[in-house]
Amino acid sequence: MQALPSYAAIANPSPKDKVIYVREQDMITVRSCMREGTISILILLLFGLSSAAHGSPPKIDHLKNTELCNGKGRVSPEARIEGCTALIQTVQGTATALPIAYNNRGNAYIAQRDYDRAIRDFDQSIKLNATYTKPINNRGVAYLRKGEYDSAIKAFDDAIKLKPEYGEAFANRAEAYLKTKEYDRASSDFDEAIRLNPSLQAAWSGRCWTRAVRGALHEALEDCHRVLRGEPDSAAAYDSLGLIHLKMGLFGDAVAHYDSALRIDPKLVSALYGRGFAKLKSGKAGSEHDIATARSIDAEVADMFLRYGVR
Repeated sequence: MQALPSYAAIANPSPKDKVIYVREQDMITVRSCMREGTISILILLLFGLSSAAHGSPPKIDHLKNTELCNGKGRVSPEARIEGCTALIQTVQGTATALPIAYNNRGNAYIAQRDYDRAIRDFDQSIKLNATYTKPINNRGVAYLRKGEYDSAIKAFDDAIKLKPEYGEAFANRAEAYLKTKEYDRASSDFDEAIRLNPSLQAAWSGRCWTRAVRGALHEALEDCHRVLRGEPDSAAAYDSLGLIHLKMGLFGDAVAHYDSALRIDPKLVSALYGRGFAKLKSGKAGSEHDIATARSIDAEVADMFLRYGVR
């Protein structure tokens, strides 16, 4: 989520960027957030307040709303929406602050799975600043989560055209290509995301999975182990390791990795089905329960594994 400036930033402006794979903010399907320089935004924001109606809120209320809109302290999506809405109503006419507030509120709506409202806010942010790439990327994430993959890819294309070094957008487009089963394109985009931003864990994790699906198993192992060195509780990485070992015929190792994934995310459907399949192949008990549970969550999971070459 793009950070709006607080009053304290006047004395100590902080133009740093920070990345998280959200999660919220400048979104990457696995998630990411970049912070813009703050001082020019702050001046415009204060100017908007001084020119507002005589009954403008005190600075303490504005500071609170700014912190809420920025998601400071891991506040709830509802609180972020409330803070951003108050800022939007207060700072009408400020050219830089409003697009950020709409972008941040859109991310809060995504957290609520209210994708249509999120898209409307991203559209408004883009309307106010057509060169602001974060809401373009985040609109793609909203479309991706809605299952509108062509619209998602178009949004990521637009973000990349405006900002060719946008690693998060490449990683997000790769995720969209995975959904459309265009594995070569997904692999290429993950490669580019990693080249542009080697610290982007989501891209390494996504490339591990893509390589596993395509059969580049040893290369996939390297990617997954790199993810786990930085994120030892990554269910996705353990799930990918399960698939790798399943395709290698190492069914005991596959079960162990799927166990690790499911301890972190008990409803991860690919790990449930993969563990059930590995148990079936190795003659271990519990295979039918795992497979039935996976199918109850996603009726097409068996077809998905067939596409991955697991038979």
